[in-house]
Amino acid sequence: MNRHLFCLLTELSSRKWLSERIGSFTKSKASRRLIRRFAKTYGIRVEEAEQPLDSYVSLNDFFIRRLKPGLRPIDPDADSLVSPVDGTVTGIGSMNDKLRFMVKGQEYGLDELLHDLPMKDRYRSGYFIVLYLSPADYHRVHSPVAGEVTATRRIPGTVYPVHERSLRLMPKVLSRNERLITCIRHRFGMTTVVKVGAMNVSSIRYTEPLSVRLDRGEELAFFEFGSTVILLVEKEAFAFRDGLDVGSKVRVGEALGYWEGL
Repeated sequence: MNRHLFCLLTELSSRKWLSERIGSFTKSKASRRLIRRFAKTYGIRVEEAEQPLDSYVSLNDFFIRRLKPGLRPIDPDADSLVSPVDGTVTGIGSMNDKLRFMVKGQEYGLDELLHDLPMKDRYRSGYFIVLYLSPADYHRVHSPVAGEVTATRRIPGTVYPVHERSLRLMPKVLSRNERLITCIRHRFGMTTVVKVGAMNVSSIRYTEPLSVRLDRGEELAFFEFGSTVILLVEKEAFAFRDGLDVGSKVRVGEALGYWEGL
């Protein structure tokens, strides 16, 4: 499929009303019969699910499943930034002094990603990492740091897919889709968690009640169907761990990098 046709079909299939209708079906009892087929198609490790498959009342209920306790241990080093999700790295690196960064050949600016949130300048020459959650992944989002939630923002947008091909071919997907943003102040500075919705995602929701103070690895939010998380980290004394690169698979609680010398 050529680029023009791909973009056209994506535009046609990424209407909010269509996403909401699909979302409504996945929450219905009728969708329950698709759970086993869905799990088999995507190779989901059903033995990790908190409950037996027959306990889930809809496909969406299964999709936002929790895992059995202890399956995602949190890195014990208190100086580490831990992964908030199970997913694949699709972008990683440094932001320039103009608050811009590159993902799959496209340049993004924090102004378009965060809109009016006031702390954008904190990330000048800082770091970013983009984590893609496939339909097979566990879809709850956890806190990457221990700290205090200082600001939240929901930014409405489109529902384009966020897989690798869409990131390469569709213009500025990460800053056009719906986003739920959480800013967390911690002992090393500030980290912002940007949760980006995707096609067929009817909502991105906080786990209720949302705690003002979060521990590393504490549940923060969840997606309904495919999605992406972007972490923004200040420059000060931080470095990603060796070997972490585009294509790396990560799990909740795994160390992504470390603060040193503070």
